[in-house]
Amino acid sequence: MKKFTQKELVSIYSARKEKLFDYMIQNAITAVVFEDCEERRNPAVRYFTGHPSDALFIASVSGSEDNVTKNAVLVPWDENLAKEMAIDVPVIPYNKYDRKNTKTVSEVLKSFKIKESKKKVEVPPSTPYPLFLKYVDELSKDEWDVLCREKSTHDFVVDLRAKKDNYEIECTKEAARVGDIIISEIERGLRENWLHKECDVALLIESELRKHGCERTGFDTLAAGPARSWAIHAFPGYTDAPWPGDGLSILDFGVVYNGYTSDTTLTVAKNLNEEQEKLVALVEKAAAEALPLYKDGAQIKKAAEAADLVFKKAKRVMPHTLGHGIGLEIHEFPRVSAKQGDDILFKAGMIITLEPGLYDAKLGGVRLENDVLITENGNEVITHSKIIRL
Repeated sequence: MKKFTQKELVSIYSARKEKLFDYMIQNAITAVVFEDCEERRNPAVRYFTGHPSDALFIASVSGSEDNVTKNAVLVPWDENLAKEMAIDVPVIPYNKYDRKNTKTVSEVLKSFKIKESKKKVEVPPSTPYPLFLKYVDELSKDEWDVLCREKSTHDFVVDLRAKKDNYEIECTKEAARVGDIIISEIERGLRENWLHKECDVALLIESELRKHGCERTGFDTLAAGPARSWAIHAFPGYTDAPWPGDGLSILDFGVVYNGYTSDTTLTVAKNLNEEQEKLVALVEKAAAEALPLYKDGAQIKKAAEAADLVFKKAKRVMPHTLGHGIGLEIHEFPRVSAKQGDDILFKAGMIITLEPGLYDAKLGGVRLENDVLITENGNEVITHSKIIRL
């Protein structure tokens, strides 16, 4: 992965916050609160600050058009971790405010010394109603209008995060590179006959990703042998059952590097019958038909329609969408679905999965998933998952 200097990182994180400030100015929002806690995870905190988890991020704009004052503060639970990892943002420890969100927000907003008479502060749409009422009680003392709503600044940030900057692309490519190394190691283990169970492959992933500098898996690994591969997401994620075995076995996993996850699914095909071979061929064809439609400016629904048509001609139906955005979360905007509106387009900078799959209670399941970077000239497949034939 390309090494970014501290100066380059400061520039990247500053640019993200400037986009946030511009939106707030245009929409007359004085302040915004982003919250990341055990009950309500929000990767926007890491997106704007670099701090990995458990913190409040509070931003404000005030003043006139030609003299705007911009403020941003990170209030972390772990002050030491924030001092090590936060980028381009002042850090104030949560302990200073008795670890109470309402008191924290109130005191931080007071410190910004905003003089406007009409002040709007947006709290996350996920805020529970009792907590919202506490915010209203606390902040109304200083004449704040507290907003908790859809189509808010928080939704703007979800859209903003869909299009990755250079640092995000490099981090995701590194996660993809490590994932590819793990796939190669898994294939070696299969061909050398030292991987035998679902838990063997899941624990191999856990071990290998850390050897290569990754943080964790992007989600609970799904390793399903032939007896369980008919489920889209097998439950539990993996067991002590054989993997692979005669028939179709699925492995769905992702690894996280600097917060950004990959997401791949491979299928192991061993001693298949004719009907199982047909399932594999259909999934491979759907992936091939849809991939050229993953391009800048194209309607997202067209790619999904192309895959759906492949299955429809064979009188099969894919029971999930064709793909989704990835980044700081495993499922991000946009979804690749035939139900998307005409205005939902692929845009250069998006990283989106392409994952056609079919599942049959008797035959088992097959899914082929790779991560696709949308570029100005088409796309780049950054992972190399495949059908492994034994």
